[in-house]
Amino acid sequence: MFERFTQGARVTVKGAVAQAERVGAGSVTEEHLLLALLEREGSRASFALAALGLSGRRASLDTAFAEARRRGGLTKADTEALAGIGIDVGAIVDRVEGAHGEGALAADRRSRRWWSSGHRPFTPGAKGILEKSLRVALGRGDRFIGEEHLLLALTATPGTVADVLAEHGATYTTVHRALYGPEADGRGHAKAG
Repeated sequence: MFERFTQGARVTVKGAVAQAERVGAGSVTEEHLLLALLEREGSRASFALAALGLSGRRASLDTAFAEARRRGGLTKADTEALAGIGIDVGAIVDRVEGAHGEGALAADRRSRRWWSSGHRPFTPGAKGILEKSLRVALGRGDRFIGEEHLLLALTATPGTVADVLAEHGATYTTVHRALYGPEADGRGHAKAG
C-alpha cells in the first residue's frame, strides 16, 4: 500500500513518527498523523486545514487532545453517553487522579517497545487510518493516496481525533467541501445541475 502514497503522504507518515519521537511516545497514533499534517505546507490538505481555520489553532488542538488523554481516550460523545446513564466521567477521573496522580488514566506514552526494534510501531488506530485513506482514495477513483486522503480518513474514523477535529469545525463533510468544493459529489466530481 505504501507504494501508492504520494511523496507528500510519505513525508506526512514520516512526520508522524517524528511527532511520536518528540513526545517520547512508544508508538505512532492517529493524533501524530494529524499533527504531522498540520506541519505540512503547500498541500491540498494544508489548504483545507487553513480554509477551516485549523492552521493557527495548534494550541487548541493540543489542549483538546490532552483533555481526551486525561479521560483515558474517551471522546466527548462517549462522555456524554455515559452521563446519560448517570456516570460522571469527570468525577471518576478526579478520583483516580486523586489516588494515583495526574494523568493516571492516560495511555502509557513512554513504552520501551520501540527500543528493541529501532522503530516506533503504529497503533492499530493509526494503521486503520492508513488503510481507510486507501479506501477513501479508491472510493474517489484516485490511483494514489495523498495527504488529503489521510485527512479525510482522520475525519471519517470514529475516535478522539475525529471528535477533536469536529469540535474545531472539521468534519468529513466540511473537509470534503474545502478540498473539492461545494458542488463535488462523493467521488469529487462536479454534480450536474
